[in-house]
Amino acid sequence: MTDMKIVSLATSRKKGTPKTTVSEVSLVREHGIDGDAHAGPWHRQVSFLAAESIEAARKKGLDVTFGNFAENIATEGIDWETVPVGTRLDLGDSAQVEITQKGKECHNKCAIYYMAGDCIMPREGIFARVLKGGDIRCGEPVRILGPS
Repeated sequence: MTDMKIVSLATSRKKGTPKTTVSEVSLVREHGIDGDAHAGPWHRQVSFLAAESIEAARKKGLDVTFGNFAENIATEGIDWETVPVGTRLDLGDSAQVEITQKGKECHNKCAIYYMAGDCIMPREGIFARVLKGGDIRCGEPVRILGPS
C-alpha cells in the first residue's frame, strides 16, 4: 500500500478564492488552521483533497496546481471515497481531525471555477473539524484511526 502523506498545505484570508501554498500550518483545536478564512466554530474547519484528483484535473487540460481548488491539505495515497464521515485521522506527530462532510453544495460559481474551468471540491472535497491541535508540515504522514 502507498504511504499516506501530506503533499501540500495551503491557506487563504478570504473564502471562495484559491489558496497559497505554505510549508507548515498550525491546527487549532475546534477552530481549524490558524489564519485561514475557513477556520471557526463549525464543521468545515479544514478541507482535504487527493493530490491524485488534482493531477487528474491537470490531465483533463485544466491549468491547476495545489491550492487552486481552495483545499487546505492535499494528500497522497488516500482514496477519500472509502473514508466514512466520523473517521478520525492523525496528521503529523500531534494533530488529529475528524471527517465531518464529504463534498459540498456550491450555490454560485466562485473565482476558482472561473479560473480553473471547473471545481472538483464540491464532488471530491473532504471536510473535517480539529480534535487536537498541532503543527503539520508537507511530507508528514496521515494515519487513519477509524470512527470516533
